[in-house]
Amino acid sequence: MPRSLGFLFPDSFPSFSLSPSLDMKISAFHFILGISFLSVSLFVYRKKMGCTYSVYGVGRKKKLSIPEVVVFAPCMRIPAQCDLQRALKGLIPRDVIDKLSCLRNRIALVADDTGGSAITELRQALEEYLSILIGLTKKEHGLENLVEFKWKNLVDGRQETSVANAWFELLSVVHMMAMLTLCEADTIMIPKDYSGSGFRVVSTDCKRDAVDLLLKAAGYLEFCVRNVLCCIPPEIKKSMSKDLQDGVLEAISIQALGQGTEIQLGLAIESQKATLSVKRRLACELLIYYSQAYQCISGCDLSPGYGKKHMWFIKWKFLEAKAAAYYYHGLVLDKGSEPTCHISAVCCFLAAQELLVESKKACISFCLATPVTRAPPLWGAMKHLHQKIPEVASRKSQMYGYLLEQEKALQSLPELPDFQLSLRPDDYELPAIDPAWDSGNWEKQGQQPLKDHLNDSEDEIETE
Repeated sequence: MPRSLGFLFPDSFPSFSLSPSLDMKISAFHFILGISFLSVSLFVYRKKMGCTYSVYGVGRKKKLSIPEVVVFAPCMRIPAQCDLQRALKGLIPRDVIDKLSCLRNRIALVADDTGGSAITELRQALEEYLSILIGLTKKEHGLENLVEFKWKNLVDGRQETSVANAWFELLSVVHMMAMLTLCEADTIMIPKDYSGSGFRVVSTDCKRDAVDLLLKAAGYLEFCVRNVLCCIPPEIKKSMSKDLQDGVLEAISIQALGQGTEIQLGLAIESQKATLSVKRRLACELLIYYSQAYQCISGCDLSPGYGKKHMWFIKWKFLEAKAAAYYYHGLVLDKGSEPTCHISAVCCFLAAQELLVESKKACISFCLATPVTRAPPLWGAMKHLHQKIPEVASRKSQMYGYLLEQEKALQSLPELPDFQLSLRPDDYELPAIDPAWDSGNWEKQGQQPLKDHLNDSEDEIETE
């Protein structure tokens, strides 16, 4: 019997005689303590037999966490297990195979364990993996279609694609780098703490860093569209994930530029030096970006995966951008002295107000589309516009109501000005090919160059 439980038993008490009534009370107390000990013993026994977990597991609710999204990135895809050793054994040096396999497994494990949050470690591993993966894409090596590369969805672990093509693997790696960069920008734009006033605060430096990351992500995706997809045969493209369609990749790239422009518009609103013309230009550029993104994605197959949610995000941001463009265009027109200028300005303000209402509906549809997410509290440019547009639309329509009644024929929405876009994706180039692919190094290690190995294999077949 454990000493710690000795006080629960009668023999642990000193022996002395008391009154009958007191003896009965003590006996009752001993009985209660005995029952308590029995309960503890049963609990220990059930735990040893593995029963406790089943008892306490029943009815336990898993805590649900609905993520907040500022910068939207479609679901990340990560490497799934594939047998590189078996496919490449005897064709290239063992150390090259081991390096390929180790780096790929490391990327998969880190992404799985951290949910993709270990961005710096993953980015470094992906860059290292790319430098050696490039060797498989070289035609002179003849290895493009030997390995069946498998990738899966990070969220549910479902295997999406299994393709025997090295260019597909390279595309998937650069795409993953782009998604990591978008996730990093999203993290920067969602502060972990709040100011004393209760409002979240994102520093100017963080906003500028987020813009840099968005341009970097756009560069990755533009590289995929222009330099990688063209190397993949059409029949293989049909078997790839819908997230890798050229229209989808291009839409994400352009939308990243749009979100960078939105952050710049917010910075301009906060700056006393930014003129009204600068703000209008940024708002109109923002609208152009989302118009282009919508055109890119509208022709894609969006039935599976995150396609519908992606479409709702672009629609939501497109409506916000259009509201901003009409609002600032209206402010510029309202500075004119002619009655027609004021009428056109009021039409712009009323249109902006209506577009803002529609954007809220699109935001709700985006949040409810699978997977469910939360919209962040209003911030930056849109926080300012949600406050100003209804106020200005109401005030100006009352101020110039008599003009609207007199000149009903002039109540038409003016065209928005067209501007050349300012932001461009960062240029991206693949890293240098790993020195391990140098055939001179193979000969030093006693490994036959791949071209000679393939020629020898052909000679053996002819001899047979």
